[in-house]
Amino acid sequence: MKAAIIAAGVGERLTLGGIRTPKPLVPVGGRPLIERIIGAAARLGMSSAACIVNDVQRDVAEFLRSTSWPIPLELTVKTTPSSMESLFCLEPFLREEPFLLFTVDVVFGFATVRDFLAAAQECKGAAGVLALTDHIDDEKPLWAKIQGDSRITALGDTARGSRYVTAGFYYFEPTIFSLVDAARRRNLTALRQFLGLLIATGHSLCGLPVAKTIDVDYAEDIQKADRFLKEINER
Repeated sequence: MKAAIIAAGVGERLTLGGIRTPKPLVPVGGRPLIERIIGAAARLGMSSAACIVNDVQRDVAEFLRSTSWPIPLELTVKTTPSSMESLFCLEPFLREEPFLLFTVDVVFGFATVRDFLAAAQECKGAAGVLALTDHIDDEKPLWAKIQGDSRITALGDTARGSRYVTAGFYYFEPTIFSLVDAARRRNLTALRQFLGLLIATGHSLCGLPVAKTIDVDYAEDIQKADRFLKEINER
């Protein structure tokens, strides 16, 4: 199994808050965000990590190329218009086996993602499994509604006010890439829209509640994430 990391955004909200460091390199708990995720992928036993970063903030690609990693890193350097297109750019590395997808700004306890992965692999027949949290601290969360069997029945506005939102990491079967052309024909512009397309076309998505995670979107989120890691003894 491989890991995939979407890190191609430019972190506009961090920049507006006075943070000049590119988001993937923002230190949380003493380590850059992207380093934390690659390290977790290695501990989980992933065979490699496929990562996409933008071609504007060149420090990120240089950091990834100049660092010795515990697992092979398959790096794509390209600015994309959306998180969805970032995922699609990684398809050549991911089309052969299930993969664990991370957004670069998610901060989690290692046990949280470890337990999620074990449970996700038991969700037979699902094209994807979304980690869900009831810790809602985002201005535009992706709401998710699940049934008792963990199947997701609604995402986004139609699930607004439900208990859970997505937590920033996902388990996918490579069959999801069969919808790349359909997503582009519909002019979809975000990963969340692609997830909605999966449901609309009859693909099963499951949602598994996990412990608290933190998204680092704003300058103040860095301190929140540091405190969180200290609370769970992972600084």
